[in-house]
Amino acid sequence: MNTEKHIVSSFDRDLEGVQAMVMKMGGLVEAAMLDAAEALDTRDVELAARVRRGDKVIDELEERIHEECARLIALRAPTASDLRTVLTVMRIAANLERCGDYAKNLAKRVPVLNEMAMVAGATGSIRRMTKTVVLLLKDALDAYIMRDAHMAQDVRMRDQEVDQMYNAIFREFLTHMLEDTRNISACMHLHFIAKNIERVGDHATGIAEQVIYLVTGAMPDEERPKDSAIPSIGTEAG
Repeated sequence: MNTEKHIVSSFDRDLEGVQAMVMKMGGLVEAAMLDAAEALDTRDVELAARVRRGDKVIDELEERIHEECARLIALRAPTASDLRTVLTVMRIAANLERCGDYAKNLAKRVPVLNEMAMVAGATGSIRRMTKTVVLLLKDALDAYIMRDAHMAQDVRMRDQEVDQMYNAIFREFLTHMLEDTRNISACMHLHFIAKNIERVGDHATGIAEQVIYLVTGAMPDEERPKDSAIPSIGTEAG
C-alpha cells in the first residue's frame, strides 16, 4: 500500500511539472501573438524579429513536454484516467506549438509590409482579432487547469466570433483591393496574417475539446457553430 501511494505521489509530482511547462508554453504563445500583432501595427521590425527568435523556445518546450510524457508512460504505468491526462497534455502542447508557428508567420511578414503603403485601418483590425483569439486560448488553458468542461464548451461556442471577425476583415481587404489595385499585394499579405490568426482560434477550440474529453471521457458530439466561410484569396497559412 505504501509503495502504491509512493507511485501515485511520484506520478502526480511529475505531472505537475509537465503541466507547469504547458502553462509556460501557453504564456509564451499568447505573448508571441500579441507582440507580433503589435509589431505589425507599429511597424516594429525588431519586435517582429524577437517573436521569430522566440519560436525556438516554444518548440523546445513542446519537445521537452513530449519527452516527459513518454517517460511518465514508460516508468509510472499510469491508470486509464491518468493516461488520458498524459495524452491530453501531449495534444495540448502540439496545438500550442502550431499556434507559435502562426505567430512566427505573422512576424515574418512585418518587414515585407513595411516596404508597402499602409492599408487604412487594416492593422488595427488584425490587432483586435488577435486579442480576441488570445483570450480564447487563455480561457481554453484555464479550463484545462480547472478541469472545467463548461468553460471549455464556452470556448468552442465563442470561436464563431473569431470566424465572424475574419470574414469582416476579408471583406475589408477585398474592398481596398477593388478601390485601388496598388493595395492588392499588401492585402494579400494581410489576408495571410488574418487566416493564420483564425487558425489559432481553431487550435484554441481543439484544446477546449481535449479538455472536454479529459473531463467527460468523450469528445463533443455536436458540431460547433461556424460562421459561413468566405473563400480564400489564394494565400496558404501553413
